[in-house]
Amino acid sequence: MNRNLTEGEPQKVLWRFCLPLFGSIIFQQLYNIADSLVAGRFIGENALAAVGNSYEITLIFIAFAFGCNIGCSVVVSTYFGGKQYKEVKTAVSTAMIASGVLCLALMIAGVGLCGELLRLIKTPEAVFADSKLYLDIYILGLPFVFFYNISTGIFSAMGDSRTPFVFLAASSCSNILMDIWFVAGFHMGVAGVAWATFICQGVSCALAVLFVLRRLHKVETAEKAPVFSWNILSKIAKIAIPSTLQQSFISVGNIVIQGIINGFGPGVMAGYSAGIKLNNLVITSFTTLGNGVSNYAAQNLGAGKYDRISKGFRAGLKLVWMLCVPLSALYFVFGRNLLMLFMKEPSAEAVESGLMLLRIIAPFYFVVSAKLIADGVLRGRSLMGKFMIATFTDLILRVILAAVLSATSLGSTGIWCAWPIGWAVAAGLSVAFYRRSNRVQ
Repeated sequence: MNRNLTEGEPQKVLWRFCLPLFGSIIFQQLYNIADSLVAGRFIGENALAAVGNSYEITLIFIAFAFGCNIGCSVVVSTYFGGKQYKEVKTAVSTAMIASGVLCLALMIAGVGLCGELLRLIKTPEAVFADSKLYLDIYILGLPFVFFYNISTGIFSAMGDSRTPFVFLAASSCSNILMDIWFVAGFHMGVAGVAWATFICQGVSCALAVLFVLRRLHKVETAEKAPVFSWNILSKIAKIAIPSTLQQSFISVGNIVIQGIINGFGPGVMAGYSAGIKLNNLVITSFTTLGNGVSNYAAQNLGAGKYDRISKGFRAGLKLVWMLCVPLSALYFVFGRNLLMLFMKEPSAEAVESGLMLLRIIAPFYFVVSAKLIADGVLRGRSLMGKFMIATFTDLILRVILAAVLSATSLGSTGIWCAWPIGWAVAAGLSVAFYRRSNRVQ
């Protein structure tokens, strides 16, 4: 059901809209968590390291899909808030066409370059073949990743966060069962993990696109909407390109950090792979809530209701901080138990590395969540320059500090210490930019 985010008490409206988004991203992350969990439990530590190693490269592709998602979502939200329904339809078809072309280009590049990227990050020979196999299958499923992301962005833009939640819940649960079936039943190894994800993402993508087209067909317009618009594409690109660059550079930075981690051997790699999956579950959840704030801000911007945007920021911040309390406590206190879900007979080095990572970064979820909510408002108001400054500051600090601190007596622990420092500095910048934008509106 489409929902107008420009009416009603801001906190209730935003929370009602964002909570299904939070549930959706939990199930979205189950795709990657299930892959690592099944690889680690049913195949072995090297398989877990291979999936985790490949994951850093898949994030590059996901960055482009995310950029298309947020670019389309913000533009459609603005038109929807302003009741410009013909432009809503044109924006959707324009985004679909442009994303399809971009996806094809990335698939061609991925086939030729993924092996070289694995070499570049010093992937150990013990896990190289499985890492490459996982990536080859993942690239075949890129169209599913792109069009699913576009579809969920459109649902969110029109105030519907429940439909994507239903799709993801069913698909993610199916993915867990298929992972186990292909790996434990058919003994397909890492290939089974990858094919299970491929099939489930394909089904969820097809359903999401079908429902989007049906939803748009019901939206009445005075005249037929054009299928493509260069003007609307430029507006989408204004949001999508910085968002893609942000995610891409973060992914490149993570690949550099993965290369540093790989130098410490498979034990630390496996611990990092398990720990970072748990961390990414939290960070991606907060990012998705930030995207919900972007939709909220964009709809109210389109409707000219600027005072509701600042109320939405406060409501969003309250929501993520309420989530931070149990999540930070869970990882800090029960981190070892959670890591053991991913590992079968793990080495002591793997467990201790993952546990140290979680205990260092979990207390700082309050900091990074404030940044991500402020980023949501900046994106919703198309203030992409300020958004990128804060994000790149975080990335550059983390990469430099990871390289410097890991070369000291801290060893791999020095890498984990880079996260909270980068988050703290970037959060200060994002919140400052948000406050300044409020004063000049």
